[in-house]
Amino acid sequence: MVNGENMNILVQIIGTPVACKDGIKDSWRDTAAWVAGQLRQRFGDAIQVQYFDLFDPACPAIPPEAKLPLVLVAGEMVSSGGKISVPAIRGKIEALIELTTKTNNR
Repeated sequence: MVNGENMNILVQIIGTPVACKDGIKDSWRDTAAWVAGQLRQRFGDAIQVQYFDLFDPACPAIPPEAKLPLVLVAGEMVSSGGKISVPAIRGKIEALIELTTKTNNR
């Protein structure tokens, strides 16, 4: 586990259900739950993952150029459109932890 136990990093994933011939699929929500499990294994309680449907009233502000699914880490866009990448999210989290560790060790 990466040393981030004293941190609380928020990962927000924004998607929307997808209509298909078999009905409505909520696959981004399912993927977000899987990503949350992967991140918790690596970072423990330092990570909080939230999933929002696009039209959820609590959904964070979306940059005009963003595409779904949108992934924000600590309020910064990590990915927009395409696949949700655990390595990209993990890299951003590790960079935040490293930056915080360096700042606190001064």
